Amino acid sequence: MTQTTASPQNQQQSQAWLRGLLAIAWADGDFDKRERQAIAEITHNNPELAQQDSCENGISPGELAAALGDDANVAENFLRTAVMVAIADGIYTVGEDKLLQAFCEALGNCPDALSNLRHTLEDLEEGQDRVTLPSPEMGKSRSEKGKPKGDVLAPVRQWLDHVEVQDPKVARFLCRMIPANCPFERDIKLFGRKIVRIPAMCEINPLYEQLVGLRFRALSYLADKCGEDVSPYF
Repeated sequence: MTQTTASPQNQQQSQAWLRGLLAIAWADGDFDKRERQAIAEITHNNPELAQQDSCENGISPGELAAALGDDANVAENFLRTAVMVAIADGIYTVGEDKLLQAFCEALGNCPDALSNLRHTLEDLEEGQDRVTLPSPEMGKSRSEKGKPKGDVLAPVRQWLDHVEVQDPKVARFLCRMIPANCPFERDIKLFGRKIVRIPAMCEINPLYEQLVGLRFRALSYLADKCGEDVSPYF
């Protein structure tokens, strides 16, 4: 199988990629059941990860850069998957942002889209460390000069749409981290008739389509390129 230049080329890169994603998953300090299961599975199926002395911290920016090498496409595709893991819950945190920026600096690759993502943290009040990602409508709030900000996440969507999946270990991790469906969707009924639908939280996520697209790419890669049974991911 021929891989593109945006994919991990060897075992060292593959392990570094996974450790980087684990670091991002841990960065917000908040682990739901799905995240715990994904992390447990990936470390169980990759014992070499558990043997790393720095496993609890994922990987240092310098280690990541050394393992991924000098290919700008590889670096940028890693950053895309890292952002996807960070915003899978629709929330962006200061801890995730700091780690992503450290990765960017070490890799020598700082996409403009990440600056837009960082803008979502600008209005945090003292003591706050996370923000719910704004919908396109919320992004049209007025700037300090009274001009509309526009959809601040539009460049992020365009950038994430180019993500590639070409590594089975990374694909499996993404399929576990990104839910197949959201358990919070429900209908409110009165006298047996639905009167209102409360949408799934993942549908409120303004980057929901990009997450769904990434999960689909990962599933397709495992099924079509690797010949794996993907039914366990549903």
